[in-house]
Amino acid sequence: MAGRWPIIICMTREPSHHRPESNDDGAGITRVLLAEDDVLLREGLASLLERSGFEVVGQTGNSAWILPLVRDLTPDLVVLDIRMPPTNTTEGLDAAREIRKQFPATGILVLSAHAEVEHAMELLATGQRIGYLLKSRVTDVDEFIETLERIVKGGSVMDPALVQELVSARKRNDPLSVLSTREHEVLALMAEGRSYAGIARRLWVTEGTVEKHVRSILAKLSLPETDDDHRRVLAVVTFLEAR
Repeated sequence: MAGRWPIIICMTREPSHHRPESNDDGAGITRVLLAEDDVLLREGLASLLERSGFEVVGQTGNSAWILPLVRDLTPDLVVLDIRMPPTNTTEGLDAAREIRKQFPATGILVLSAHAEVEHAMELLATGQRIGYLLKSRVTDVDEFIETLERIVKGGSVMDPALVQELVSARKRNDPLSVLSTREHEVLALMAEGRSYAGIARRLWVTEGTVEKHVRSILAKLSLPETDDDHRRVLAVVTFLEAR
């Protein structure tokens, strides 16, 4: 999936015959506001949307105009760049926050040149009608249009590259990744409150083997040197927090 989808400015294929469905309030054609400082990209998106049956009610390359235009034009969906003048840092993100706060029923699709997990998660945590896509992901016109429709209907959309980044980050930050499969099993049974004897019976090993696994778990998790009972509790807490 990560190899799919980058924005086509000059269409080399016939316009999509896909037509957006009515939005939730039954108003019919979805009304879109575009906020992007790259003129060619903005005009290309506007052309693509118009040819796909959307109504582009406004365009701007100035972040200062985003909220006033949303207020005046009441679009169903705002598609905006995460970085816009004057500083090209987080103007688009800031505008998205305000749109969500002041106009919670308005759908928002944020386009970004790079996968910025922190920004994406912040946006997605705001609730429904929100999306975050990389600009290099919009080659499949029909899928892009369906993505816009999902947002307007109340869905949330995350770029597949961000999903992969989150999975990778979880793996990198998982304190249990240093444990072997058997050590995972032993720790899981410890979390269930089983004794060494109970774990041994469950795994068909000796209690001595269980004790060796526990010592290895405590060492690999770099738990502070305290009494063994307390360290086992800390190990179980680490296990539960990583779930």
